[in-house]
Amino acid sequence: MAYWGRLSAQAGSAIKHSYFDDAALREGLHQRSLRGGAISMLAQGGNLTLQIVSTIVLARILLPEDFGLVAMVAAITGYGSVVIDLGTRDAVVQRSSINEGEVSALFWITLSIGVALTAITILVAPLLAHFYAEPRLRDIAIAMSLTFLAPALYYQQYALMRRALLFRKLAVIDFGSSLLATVLAIVLASRGYGYWSIVCKAVFTVVFTALGVWLSCGWWPKRPRFTRGVREIYGFGLNITAFLITDIVARSADRVALGYTAGPRELGYYQNAFTAYEGGLTICVSLHNVASATLSKLRDDVPALRRAWSTALSSLTYFAAPGGALLAVVAQDLVFLVLGSKWKAAGVILSVLALRFATQVIERTNGWLHIAAGRPDRWRHWGILSCIVTLVALFCGLPFGGAGIAAAYAVSSYCLFIPAIAYAGKPLGIRAADVWKAVGPQVGTALGVAAVGFALRYTLLQHTAPLARIIGLTILCSALYLATMTLGFRMTKPLTVLASLLRARKDAVS
Repeated sequence: MAYWGRLSAQAGSAIKHSYFDDAALREGLHQRSLRGGAISMLAQGGNLTLQIVSTIVLARILLPEDFGLVAMVAAITGYGSVVIDLGTRDAVVQRSSINEGEVSALFWITLSIGVALTAITILVAPLLAHFYAEPRLRDIAIAMSLTFLAPALYYQQYALMRRALLFRKLAVIDFGSSLLATVLAIVLASRGYGYWSIVCKAVFTVVFTALGVWLSCGWWPKRPRFTRGVREIYGFGLNITAFLITDIVARSADRVALGYTAGPRELGYYQNAFTAYEGGLTICVSLHNVASATLSKLRDDVPALRRAWSTALSSLTYFAAPGGALLAVVAQDLVFLVLGSKWKAAGVILSVLALRFATQVIERTNGWLHIAAGRPDRWRHWGILSCIVTLVALFCGLPFGGAGIAAAYAVSSYCLFIPAIAYAGKPLGIRAADVWKAVGPQVGTALGVAAVGFALRYTLLQHTAPLARIIGLTILCSALYLATMTLGFRMTKPLTVLASLLRARKDAVS
């Protein structure tokens, strides 16, 4: 018994050292953050591949209406999981010190909120079905209510692992959960379960993630301690939650409006195009976890923080901008080849959406600076403004269907991306000129490349086979972008950062 007692004490000490020893967490920060970025990008590449594969296979088996039905519910319930913890995940990462009792208090409060939201969703499911005049939505909403409960069980453990920069473990959990849920969804779809296969994919992704985090974290909630620190965390987190709520409204209003006015079929086209588009955007989520944790630990050295931010944002934009431009050019051919002719309308929507990819990637990094500066209140203020602009864009584009909404969103994104980062960086001395210096050449060059690509597609390559046209445009656009950035702007640092990430990825895998 004494042996097991000593072993338990040693395990508890190791956990405390890993998650609550702030001096240890700052050791080797640069190398650990570099490895974390490499691992997160590797995992995101795997998740993106899974997303593409599942979209292809399920779209071949299911109908646009099946995707539209689930999207009607997900537009209302699908983003609820981001507010369950009231923003405390980022607050846990940002704080310079925290103890087990405080995290235990956060866990039990988060779980209570998750249970309450699950119950509310079940109760309002009939009202949701009545709103859309679609009885099938009642059972879908009841099943989707589990996406509130499961995240509440693991969010605080996940935050502790982020705080300790354990991105390798988190990457394995995220990828493994997505893989298992994707396989399950494909099996169900092939056996004729229709839209239920999509529902099961959403539900089991969070269920498998919860299991993985609990098995890997090693920390169990204990008796809560409602200290002043807990109140400070919730004060910080509530400002983040306010931003997330405005972000949820902005991101889901299009699905609600389009589903209500045009029905599940038109929404199905839009949803699949948006799913493909958001697959690339999820890289911001994984990098947010790394960047916010790393920059927060540099908040006492503002010049170093600004240098790290500039390098990270410039490098991210260097690769995101041409990716969005190329997707815009080849989207229609890609959707036709991969999903089939019945999804032609989704190809047009995806092409328009992709034009905003680079600017939205940039805009969504504003949370790095808000959290690092300890100013979630400014994040909340920006969220309100951004939501208003997005809703105005939706109102302007809705009469023209999914493609009209996509075009209006693209215009609004170009209006917001520089002010978003400049406003977030103001407490740290980052100005609009600094933002433009970091991202301007990449965005401008990518737009020029997209213009050339569209011109070639509809002139010289108009009658070329779709696959050959995709390959040709990919090579030409990529070469034009790299030549302009390397020879014209002499911008090679992002390539150096990429080489470092690849070396770090090799070390992380080995």
